[in-house]
Amino acid sequence: MELYLIRHGQSQNNAWGDSGHRVADPTLTEAGHEQAKRVADHVRNADQVDIDAGKGYGIDRLFCSAMLRTLQTTAPIAQALGVPAEIWLDWHEEGGIWLDTEEGEVGFSGLTRDEIEAQFPGYKIPDEVTADGWWNRPRETVDEMAVRAKRVVKVLEEQFVEQDIRMACVTHGAFANVLIQTLVSGGLLPGIYFGHYNTGISRIDFVDMMRPRFLNRVEHLPVDLRT
Repeated sequence: MELYLIRHGQSQNNAWGDSGHRVADPTLTEAGHEQAKRVADHVRNADQVDIDAGKGYGIDRLFCSAMLRTLQTTAPIAQALGVPAEIWLDWHEEGGIWLDTEEGEVGFSGLTRDEIEAQFPGYKIPDEVTADGWWNRPRETVDEMAVRAKRVVKVLEEQFVEQDIRMACVTHGAFANVLIQTLVSGGLLPGIYFGHYNTGISRIDFVDMMRPRFLNRVEHLPVDLRT
């Protein structure tokens, strides 16, 4: 298996930073949509990513989280590749869907099944996404995210590693960092952060052993779109 991690395009929260405008489930900015288009073209048309892949990355499974910014980033990739998008809930960002309020940190629902179907027709939606959304719980802790990363690694190892497939997962910066840490060490690595620009791509191969191939590639983006 070849695993490609793709961070989502720039979101409203990314652009606003710590300005106090944070929203629970932000949309992509105009720059984020452009980044998504460019990464979609790149994974389809890049020359000789691998000697046997030919043109493009040869991706044949495409997953994303249920957060709006990853759903939006995945749409042009799925269209470019002709590969259906599959929602995998455990690839969501650290914390889940939440906001700071006067009452403290409050969890929100996330998109409902009907909302996803209306905005992203053709996406494969797991049964856990219902008319009540998919989150509906308090903010996730760092320790809970570490457990979730181990859960994802276990699924990868049990269901995908032995397959001759190229899998792409559109995910989030903090979770991609923790997932890579878990893959290389079995858990968190204090003081280390594997960072990704918006739509940065990392590749990890699983053949006779786990082989990290590259981290945070952004040659598909001009300098002014590297956020």
